[in-house]
Amino acid sequence: MKGQRKKRLPGQLHFDLDIPKYHDRNFHLGGRSFYFFDFDDNVAYLSTPIIIFHKKTGEEVKLSSGDFAAEHRNIGSSGLYQDYFMDFNDVNGSFRHFRDKELNPLEIKAGKKQGFVEDIEQAIEKVDLLWKAPSWNCFYHATYNQRPVSLITARGHHPNTIKDGLKLMVKSGYLPHDPNYHSIFPVSNPEVRLELGDKEFKQSVAELKRHAIRASVEKAIVEYGYSPFHRFGMSDDDHKNVELISEEMRDLKKKYPEMSFFVIETFKDSYSKLEILEHETRTVISSKESKSNQMSLFE
Repeated sequence: MKGQRKKRLPGQLHFDLDIPKYHDRNFHLGGRSFYFFDFDDNVAYLSTPIIIFHKKTGEEVKLSSGDFAAEHRNIGSSGLYQDYFMDFNDVNGSFRHFRDKELNPLEIKAGKKQGFVEDIEQAIEKVDLLWKAPSWNCFYHATYNQRPVSLITARGHHPNTIKDGLKLMVKSGYLPHDPNYHSIFPVSNPEVRLELGDKEFKQSVAELKRHAIRASVEKAIVEYGYSPFHRFGMSDDDHKNVELISEEMRDLKKKYPEMSFFVIETFKDSYSKLEILEHETRTVISSKESKSNQMSLFE
């Protein structure tokens, strides 16, 4: 009906005026800004559990991604979870909810979805302050302005599953449209691991993310052409990942010295932006200010 207001989403801010779209800061010089994002606890907080198993009884305990990040180094050796272990079997193991399941035709007909899609569905039913992670505003900014976006996540879903989940955010009004996908690397996916050169399936998530960043940068140069004004930024909340990401970007900076490379390490209430130079890492911003200040950090 004409004049009818769009349904208000839980906690969502609405604007009466359209927000203007902006070109990349170096667009007139042939440069583009490429946004690379980790997803969990960086763009969004999802309820996907990690499962650990009791060493004697096999009892399962579910951990949130935040609890797992805090405790994973102690699992099986000390502390609260010293009597537990992790199982890396994709079907029945600790990360089974971070992988796609084989859905039969009856399940599909009944509306059964992959876990990632269901988790996003559950998240966006809540007040958005509960599920929007530190880089959400930056992700929205990149999507709204149609910047080339790469998702580089530890998850093991098929890339199409990631797209299906984000389509729910578009449908619900939290995103204006699909991101301008440059690449999607769920690095624990078997096909993606092979694509990134991990033929023996032995590399860590941080190592695989490192390869995914290089592949995304090289793809950018192939698709958009070489430009000394290209800018690349990766946002991640895991410190070990940030260390290897920084190492890879330093190698890329040596290969493409005129281009700019940034790493953003996010925390629950703050973030740190680093510029990667050939022989040093320079802190650009270290802030506990409003998350909205991160929106254009790569630009």
